Amino acid sequence: MSKMLASVNSVAEAMQVLNAHVDIIDLKQPALGALGALDTDLVLEIVEKIAGRCPISATVGDLPMQPELIFNAVNAMAQTNVDYIKIGFFPDGDSFAVVEKLSELAKKYKLIAVLFADTQPDFAIIPALKAAGFSGVMLDTMNKQQGSLTQVMTLSDIARFVKLAKTQSLLCGLAGSLKLADIATLKLFQADYLGFRGALCVQQHRTGQLDSSAIDQIKQAITQF
Repeated sequence: MSKMLASVNSVAEAMQVLNAHVDIIDLKQPALGALGALDTDLVLEIVEKIAGRCPISATVGDLPMQPELIFNAVNAMAQTNVDYIKIGFFPDGDSFAVVEKLSELAKKYKLIAVLFADTQPDFAIIPALKAAGFSGVMLDTMNKQQGSLTQVMTLSDIARFVKLAKTQSLLCGLAGSLKLADIATLKLFQADYLGFRGALCVQQHRTGQLDSSAIDQIKQAITQF
């Protein structure tokens, strides 16, 4: 059964989703892009506040695909003791070189690669992620104005992504402007996590405040289907 990932950008939001019993708390700053990063001091504060009551993931930002740059960002975020570190694989460089560079860190930390459905990602990278020691892989969307995951990628390709990830025994997540209406369909693919931000916010504005009733509604839908 798929679980619920909720993205937050503050201590207050982290506590709000913790109290709503989400399955994983994801730390990022939506105002800074698809995978905008929070300052590591704030991440550390949230980790200390949650105190192990819920798994936590954190993004390292919308970074160019430069192996050394990404290596340093991941290593810095790892010092906050989050459970998972998410790395966006953007279409502007050598993704396989980044994977190879991160293999050293993947031995010590749980790394999650994020592929962007609206950039025609090469799923051939999935076996390479496993070989490098990554813990998981997610599908997301880079341009939040183009619609949800199900609008920018065919259901057959989403299903193929999940199957490939599971074949490699990688944690698998689906995200990307997901809405309540997407849950019933995506649950059928049995990804480990479905990730949300905009759908949890007031008027579904991903940079706005969280809406407790929306969080509860999403949580209930994931549990029911």
